[in-house]
Amino acid sequence: MTHLMVNVTDLAIVGPYTLRITFDDGTEQTINFEPVLYGYYYAPLRDLDFFNQVRLDPEVHTLVWPNEADFDPATLYNWHHGDGAELAQKVARWQKRPRLA
Repeated sequence: MTHLMVNVTDLAIVGPYTLRITFDDGTEQTINFEPVLYGYYYAPLRDLDFFNQVRLDPEVHTLVWPNEADFDPATLYNWHHGDGAELAQKVARWQKRPRLA
């Protein structure tokens, strides 16, 4: 099985928790990330000011935040083809997991 190799080339904040992302093949995705902002890395992004500190990492060609949260470019590319829903389901399970003392 091969992994889709795609790079993010540009991003724009277009609304609360919502980014328009451009890929190296010229396609764009507009993604509302709010449903997946849970868990160790993603929960801090629920602070909108922190979320808006997103930047494009020139080395790994994807979105990154100051806390090192990021998303696989292939997941972003396929977000509306099921990858976003799959991630939302995973984070919903993270929320329900009991915390260790």
